[in-house]
Formats: sequence, structure tokens, C-alpha cells
Amino acid sequence: MRSALFAAENMEKESAQPGMRLQNSKMLKVGVNGEVMARTGAMVAYQGQLQFQALGAGGMGKWLKSKLTGEGVPLMKVSGAGDLFLADRAADVHLIDLEPGDAVTINGRNVLAFDSGVQYDIKFVQGLGMFSAAGMFNCVFTGQGRIAITTKGTPVVLTVDQPTYADPQAAICWSANLQTGYHRADTFGLHTLIGRTTGEAFTMSFAGQGFVVVQPSEEFTGAVMAGGGQGQQQQSQGLLGGLLGN
Repeated sequence: MRSALFAAENMEKESAQPGMRLQNSKMLKVGVNGEVMARTGAMVAYQGQLQFQALGAGGMGKWLKSKLTGEGVPLMKVSGAGDLFLADRAADVHLIDLEPGDAVTINGRNVLAFDSGVQYDIKFVQGLGMFSAAGMFNCVFTGQGRIAITTKGTPVVLTVDQPTYADPQAAICWSANLQTGYHRADTFGLHTLIGRTTGEAFTMSFAGQGFVVVQPSEEFTGAVMAGGGQGQQQQSQGLLGGLLGN
């Protein structure tokens, strides 16, 4: 049988080492020898003896936070020995290696998988408040191991060494030590009052030393303001007071 489909670049990439590696730009291959955490529903194929266990948002505390915030990662634990292939709607896949002492903030919707030695928690995005259509909460990852994230298109990594601003739906991860806030990008005036806007009313601001990863696409998800406005936001913040350590 002959076909360009069987070209070498499309064949499975073999490796004797367990762990995550890219099968191609849009698919992750995980050599499982123990366990790995992955986004629920992201499995597209597997070989060997693997078991799948749904974890929700990663425990009761994270589940409650995710219900209140709309953030979090719907997880499944994959255990056993074999090869696991993961993808998310043909999005580009990128690998991040965390070392002890590292911390990175990632939008939950962009997390594809991570090693069992990596921990995460849902944190309040300081200073963003009700002005973010992307939500006020994101996932902070710490520990040691590899994380696979997805982007829609090829991202740009901005070095934050001066005031930096990004669309809340396009900024997908950043250094956890950065100070975040909001910035009014659309000048308020007569044109705003009669409905003329640039479509860039608010942007996220980043200050400090670190990086921000921005994808060339805007993710439109359930907004905090769409759920009932400032009153609901304040109620959620009150409920989360005893849960969030940030």
C-alpha cells in the first residue's frame, strides 16, 4: 500500500524513555510508567495497559473552587504502563519543564497534561477584578516536572521588563511572581457613549520581572460580568475568602 500518509514524519515516534514528548506540533505522546494527569476527554489513542480515573477538578477543595470561579482543570488520572496520545481540537502543544522553586500561572483551559510531581491550585488574579471577561481566577503550578499546554496558533513570549499589557483572552500563561492588574485601553468619550468602541475596553497589565505568553487568538469563555454583575462577584469573593490563599 502506498500513500503520503505513511511518510516518516507521520509515523509514531518511538522512545525508550518514559514521560512527555511531542508526537507532532498538535499531539502529545506520553510514555506512562506510573501515572500522569491529563485533561478529561483529551485522549485520542493509547497502547498498552492503561487505566483512566476521573478526578473532576483535582479534589474536593479544587472542585468547590472551580464551581465558584469557573476556572480549574477537569482532570483524569492515567495510570499503568503504555503510550498515551493526547490532543485538544488540533491546538498547538508546548512543553514546560518546572524546576524546584518555579511557579507559573496558566489558564485552566490551556492545560493539556502534567506530571504527577507537579501541584496546582486555583488562585485569584490580583487587581483584575470584574473587568476581565476571561475571569478572575487561574491555575498556579509549582513543584517539579513537565506540563503540556495548548495554544491556538504560534504564541509570542513577551519579556516583562517594562509595563506590559495583553488581552485577557489571549494571555494564556505568565510568571507567577508578576503583579497583575487591569488597564483601560479604550478612551472614554462621546463616541463610547453612543456605542462606538475599539473592542479593547480593558487589558491585563503585568509588572515586575518575568514573562507572558500570548497566543494569536482570543478565547471567549463565560465572563464574570455575564453571571450577574458586581453583586455576584462580591458574593463569590466572600465565599472564596477561606479557600484561596492569595
